[in-house]
Amino acid sequence: MIQASGVIICLGYIIGLLFTAIPWGGVWMMLLGVVGAVIFQRRRLILQKISQKTKTAPQLLSTIPHPRIWLIAGVVGLLATLYFSLRVPQPGANDISKFVPSENNNQEQIFIVRGEVVSTPRLTRSQRGQFWLQATKLDEVKNDKGSAGASKGVTGKLYVTVPILQATGLHSGQEIAVTGVLYKPKPPSNPGGFDFQKFLQQEGTFAGLVGRLVNVLHEEQHQWGWWQVRERIVRSQVRSLGVPAGPLVSAMVLGSKAVDLPYDTRDVFVKAGLAHALAASGFQTSLILGVVLGLTKGFKESTQITLGSLALIIFLCLTGFQPAVLRAVIMGFAALIALGLKRKVKQLGSLLVAATLLLLFNPLWIWDLGFQLSFLATLGLIVTVPPLTQRLEWLPPAIASLIAVPLAATIWTLPLQLFVFGVVPIYSLLLNIVSTPLISVISIGGIVSAVVALIAPETGTVVAGVLHYPTDWLIKLVEFFCNLPGNSYAVGKIGTWQLLAIYMLIILVWLIRWWQKRWWLAGFIALGLVLIPMWHSVNTLFRITVLAAGEQPVLVVQNRGKVTLINSGNEETGRFTILPFLQQQGVNQIDWAIAFDFEHNGSNSWLEVLQSLPIKVFYDCAPTQENALNRQVIQQVVQKQKGFYQALPVGQTISTDAIVAQLLNNELPILQMQIQGQYWLLVGNLKPTEIRQLVQTGGLPRPQVLWCPGETLKELVTTLQPQVAIAPSANIDQKALPEENQSQTKLYFTGRDGAIQWTANGEFETFIQATENNTSVL
Repeated sequence: MIQASGVIICLGYIIGLLFTAIPWGGVWMMLLGVVGAVIFQRRRLILQKISQKTKTAPQLLSTIPHPRIWLIAGVVGLLATLYFSLRVPQPGANDISKFVPSENNNQEQIFIVRGEVVSTPRLTRSQRGQFWLQATKLDEVKNDKGSAGASKGVTGKLYVTVPILQATGLHSGQEIAVTGVLYKPKPPSNPGGFDFQKFLQQEGTFAGLVGRLVNVLHEEQHQWGWWQVRERIVRSQVRSLGVPAGPLVSAMVLGSKAVDLPYDTRDVFVKAGLAHALAASGFQTSLILGVVLGLTKGFKESTQITLGSLALIIFLCLTGFQPAVLRAVIMGFAALIALGLKRKVKQLGSLLVAATLLLLFNPLWIWDLGFQLSFLATLGLIVTVPPLTQRLEWLPPAIASLIAVPLAATIWTLPLQLFVFGVVPIYSLLLNIVSTPLISVISIGGIVSAVVALIAPETGTVVAGVLHYPTDWLIKLVEFFCNLPGNSYAVGKIGTWQLLAIYMLIILVWLIRWWQKRWWLAGFIALGLVLIPMWHSVNTLFRITVLAAGEQPVLVVQNRGKVTLINSGNEETGRFTILPFLQQQGVNQIDWAIAFDFEHNGSNSWLEVLQSLPIKVFYDCAPTQENALNRQVIQQVVQKQKGFYQALPVGQTISTDAIVAQLLNNELPILQMQIQGQYWLLVGNLKPTEIRQLVQTGGLPRPQVLWCPGETLKELVTTLQPQVAIAPSANIDQKALPEENQSQTKLYFTGRDGAIQWTANGEFETFIQATENNTSVL
């Protein structure tokens, strides 16, 4: 009874934290507790009446928790929502984010920020050094000579990026001064975009610093930190294995967050569905405890527990206080306690206790994706591996376990991955089965070489060299699976109701005997919950999305499963804007692409897009000598993917299923499109005299929808009088237009409103406003 009551109360706390996603979540938790108490009170009364006639009823009665337990769970859930709101990070009175200049200030302000480095520098995708800085003082640079004003005492943590050479040699604990520009992070401007603002807020940070110069203030000669131990291990392994094999082995031992693993290696593991191999968690913890307890088998239990606890603490300090590692370490301590008490550890109970303790320490981790995936994967290993192994008993035990472990983890984590990313790694299960022996060998060898490196670095390097072939085989294996056709399939992000329904089916199969016998039915229902809404959306959706892509127009037209991409922006636009958006929408190929060099700088992200999505028909509008080499490479890639490439001169008409387009002018440039009976016009940065001349000669037709740079927006709107005008930046407002245009033209700015979407019903919707409305509902 005590154990069941404790489980219910712990679940009440965890579910209460989950209910923070909905309005009045604490009140709903309290109501659930009352409903649960009423239902189980009635069951107790029924069993009490039956107990007077039979002998089995009292035994059943003892298994039902008392109704007050449900009330307590409801109260705990209510308190959890209040506790969560109290722990949400808020900037302090002197937080450095309060001193970030207003965006309306066009003059760049340089600051000197002093503080302590609190993380080891890492390399970003843009090849800059990144680290966290605990700010203490702030100076504003007053003139070009770099003289600083009066110092201000500040608090708060900063996300700092600096040129890579400026970050070289920095480590935790150093006092430094960074000269650069302060900024506030922004929420995503496009569907599927990375929420940088939310990421920093989860770290208790509300500002960033683009640094230019770093000065070390107080370099201590004998400063010690765990970073030195990590660095000693990583250097020893890299010295023997090189890059990327060395950092990969170190990441498999210490976790990718503690090791600066190259992004191309990290990306290929994530894309192939093997990201968990780079995260230090339960596997390494079990391995460490197994080795320690095995080596001390003849010792006293107190000695075994002491050495095991010491090993877990050292491992935790080396990897950093990450949620997944903390969960694994707490469960490891539960195993040591069970050893001391000579009892069998209840893994499900220890998992629940670990989750509750971690969420008491930091309730914000309930929304940390790493915590969620680690908890679900471990739950799957505990409750789903045994029945799967029984069904595979016709296989040798080792092979049955090899299949059951990744399959169980996939069953419990795939719905969440679809909710967050909307992509299914097709070969992930097979790759996990094939790669498990290699991962085990590399992890064991990595831990051994790490321990040896702490004692004798040169010997540790020799030991790490033994892992050369297994690591090389693993990298080639992952790359092979990653490059297979159809390696990943985008189904689009599933909704909250789909996520909850699928997990409800998984829980029914876990707990209810009737569903256990009909697991295949639950599988078909879950598959239908994902595929049927996707099929309906694909076959009915018509939408035009003008993405927030800086100073270039990038449009995606979706018409009943057919996709047209107009322009691609620069390389960052392709990687961080176009591909995440298409992935979220469940797009696996682009049917038509229309490319034109809008800024005449040859910069585009077509190769970035083609690496992930094939293009069936590629229209290259007016290629020039400046971009001839790049266009030739694009043509080769398109044709290699069995697509059709066609270079089009100015004036030739392009027809897709939903668009009739024509490049009217390549120098300015001007692209005209007819979509669903509406004329759209994409216009470059024109001078007022050019605008008037084009209108007089008929070279600038009047559209219903206009896209143009902010510098020419007022002139073009006044001249063309469109119904809707879209610009990247807001240099004017509605009131600045003549009176006849104020009522006729509606203005949108992607820099302010985010992506602009138009559907066949004629309604325009801004992404940022829609996101704020949805957030207020949640």
